[in-house]
This record gives sequence, structure tokens and C-alpha cells, in this order.
Amino acid sequence: MKTLPPPPLLLLGATAFFCLCAFVAADQQAERRADKSSPEEDAVLQLKKGTFKRALKKYKQLLVHFYAPLSGEGHRISAAFEGAAAELQGSEVKLAVVDVSKEKDLAKELNVTGFATIRLYLSEDKLNPVTCPVPQNSASILTWLKRRSGSAADLIADFSQSEASEELTVVGFFQDLNHEYIQIFYNAAVDLPDINFAVTQNDDVITKYGLTHDVVLLLKKSKLIQAYKMTPQTSKEMLIIFITVYQMDPVTEYTGQSATQILTSPVLNHALLFVNKSSPGFKEIHSAFSGAADAFRMKVLFVWVNVDEPRNGRMMEYFRVRAFEAPLIRLVNLTDHVTYHLPSETLDVQTIKTFCQSYLEGKAKPKMQSEPMPEGWDQKPVKELVGMTLEEVGFNPNNTVFVLFYLPYSAASQAVFPLWEELAEALKDRAGVFVARIDASANDINMSMQGGYPSLCLFPALYAERVVVYTGKRTVKDLVKFLDKEMAKAKKDRVKEDEDRRNYIEAAKAEDAKKANKTKDEL
Repeated sequence: MKTLPPPPLLLLGATAFFCLCAFVAADQQAERRADKSSPEEDAVLQLKKGTFKRALKKYKQLLVHFYAPLSGEGHRISAAFEGAAAELQGSEVKLAVVDVSKEKDLAKELNVTGFATIRLYLSEDKLNPVTCPVPQNSASILTWLKRRSGSAADLIADFSQSEASEELTVVGFFQDLNHEYIQIFYNAAVDLPDINFAVTQNDDVITKYGLTHDVVLLLKKSKLIQAYKMTPQTSKEMLIIFITVYQMDPVTEYTGQSATQILTSPVLNHALLFVNKSSPGFKEIHSAFSGAADAFRMKVLFVWVNVDEPRNGRMMEYFRVRAFEAPLIRLVNLTDHVTYHLPSETLDVQTIKTFCQSYLEGKAKPKMQSEPMPEGWDQKPVKELVGMTLEEVGFNPNNTVFVLFYLPYSAASQAVFPLWEELAEALKDRAGVFVARIDASANDINMSMQGGYPSLCLFPALYAERVVVYTGKRTVKDLVKFLDKEMAKAKKDRVKEDEDRRNYIEAAKAEDAKKANKTKDEL
């Protein structure tokens, strides 16, 4: 077997980052009796595949929470369901839960992909449920149901009586209560059940803030946070983004309570300040971070993480930040999870602004990290790659490399380890073919990974940087079959590559000769 070439000390880029219908008439007495086929806990049906259809047929409005038992958010929503179910006794709405870890076939049939999915099924319609926003508590569920079954007129209230009592109030000031703006405003209210909404036509309110008609005001204890001017182009989605962004402070501390709000924000670019709250320079650094935040509202969400808080350990582990490295700032996009690092020890307002602007303009460079190369990394049947060796080994044009991208703390990843050892043993006598693995949690990987981990990727022996993701059965036989197929394909492509390279070299030589002759003539 060929030996692997020594890799240069290069770092690779990054990938790895961070409820139904309304209250109406009471059910008939017979419908109130517990369905023996669907056990109830705290008035909430515990549904399975065999009982879901019966419950769908029995209840006109069935609000279902699809949950995973080990999910912290799932436990919180379940508690909210229990509280709401008690309030909804005798209504047309029935609450239920489905454990997706046990009812996988039902989840697949209903196309449930998340572990905090809440849906309202109406009149036995299994195919067109209404998605319910993730509730903060039981009141959120009740408010969502009430608003969904009501109309815009329900929001018309004497705002002056509630102005100072609410932490956050969204107030619509409209000249014409029959205008389409009202319906857009109400539709946004339905999707944001945790926020208080009101409509007013009191001229004194709008005069107080020096604004005109057809505006939406965000108020916190009578203080105007931000105003949004409605236009013919305004959609419900645009209004929701505005409200969701400005209901948060310019800078939000990452805590267990704020995590869901941060991760569900419509702003996908997050600036993260890792800092020790008890450090002498905390106030100055936090002030600079806050000073830069206002300029990037709606574009970048500013979040700070206290590295001295033990409960933030998972957050720091994800971004591979050690407490002694603080303070530092990272930028990450929740779509591609590519991470950027502010390349400066000076954390003042202008430096932070410049960094964020360069990121938004696509000029910032991704932060690339790698574990140190382990001793004897290429001597074992399964080669141990790190960030700095992945590119050189994987994209070596003379080698075919099958790489397992794994997470060490993942049971699914660990389950593949024995298979990978078997594969390495089966291929040990093949020249130029290597089996390797890399810890995706500890090494930044400058390539787009499809799906989650573990991921099995083949790097064919080509000059082109081709990566083929394996999605078949995880057996040695099927893996080898896949390997042989891709190698045969790559062999044909390599012939074309070699021909193209020869033509390129010959053309380059001819061009050099032409230039040399031209130089001689000029002399």
C-alpha cells in the first residue's frame, strides 16, 4: 500500500454551529368521556399510530405536540399543554401529544421532522394542519387559540389603560379600521401569541410620539422602542420580523431562558461576545459591543456569553472557546454555520463595526481550526485526520479516500466505528485506497456537509476536488460496492483530466516559446 504524503500546515474552513384553534361551544356530554383507547394524563391525550386516526375523527379541533422525551424544550411545552388542557375542558379543542421517539412511523406519515412541532388538526383533515408557534407557557396556547378564532376587532381596545402595565406592547395606530393594514396587523398578532397587541385611534397617542397614521409602535412601559410605517408593500412576514427583532434588547445575554428566542430569531447572522462578566474590563467591552449593535439591527443579532457561567459550557464547547481566551467575538450564520473570528485584541466600537460590515460584505475570512496531528495518524488501518490534514489527504489526486465525519459524543457516530474498522480491514491490500475518519466537532471543515453526522464521504482520485456522500446501507459489502462504482467513474474522468492537463502544458510551452522568440526579435 502506498504511504500517505506528509500534509502541509494549512488550516481548513468551518462548519459546525446553534401553539390551536379557538374556544367555542362545549362538547356534548358523550364526547367528554375519556377515550379508553387513548390514555389521558392531565387531560392530554397520549396518542400512538393506532389511536391518532380515531382522535382525529372524534375531535373537531385536535392540537398535537410532537415531542422527544429527552428534549428540554419538549418538557416545557408539555407543561404548557397540561395547563392549557385544564383551561380548555369542555371546549371543542382537545390537546394531545405524540412521542416521536416511539412513534417514528406516525411521524414519518405526517411528515413531522422537528422535535418541537405543534399542529392543529381541523375536521379530520390530516393533510392540512395549522402550525402553532412554539409557546412559552399555557397562556401562549390560549392566546393563540383565541386570536386565531377571533377577528381584528378583538384588538381594538382602550390602550391608555394597559399602556404602562405591559412589558412590551405592539400598538397599531390606523386612520381607517377597515383598511387592509388592520388584517395584516391582526395576522401578525396571531403568530406572536406571547406579545400583547392593541389597536387605537386616539390622536393623543400618536401625537405624543410625533408620528402619523398607519404606523405600528413598539412600546415598553410607555417608552417608544421603535416605529414601523405601514406601506402597501408591507406583508405579515415583514411586520413579524420587525416586531421579533425589536422586542429584544440590542444586546441579549445567552441564558437558558433566552436561548429559544435567540435561536428562533429571523436574523440569522449572530455576533457572539464571549466574555467573563466578573473581569475588570467587562463593562467597557460590553459597552463597546452594545455601541456597535444599533447600527446592525435587522442584519446582525448581538449576543454575549458569560464564560464564567458553568451552564454555558455546551455553548463554549460548540464554538471551541476556552475561558482563558475571552474576551473574543465570533460571527456565525445559522444557515451555513460558518464561523468568523474578529482578528483583533482591541474590542472597541469601531473595530466591532468594521468586522461586522466586512462580514456582511463578504470580505471577512472564515475562522479555520484544527486539532494537532496525532502521532502515528497514518499508521493505523483507519487514518486519523484533523483539519490541517483533511484537504491534503482527501484531495490527493492519486488516492481514493473514504472519510467518516463523526461527533465523538454522538451514539449514532459511535455505532459506525466498528463498521469503519471492518471496511479498513477489507481494503487494506488495495493500493491508493485509504479509510479515514475526522472529529467534526473539533476540526473546522472547509466543505459543505450534506445532512447531519455521521457522514460518510468518498474522495475519488481526481485532480478535481470531488466529494461523494454515501447514503446507502451501512454494510461492508454495500460500501465496497459503492467504492468500486465511484472508482470506475473516476478512472474514466481521470483520463479526460490527464488529456486536458497535457493540452494545457503544451499550450503553455508554446506560448512561452512564442514570447521568447518575440523577445529575440525585439533584441
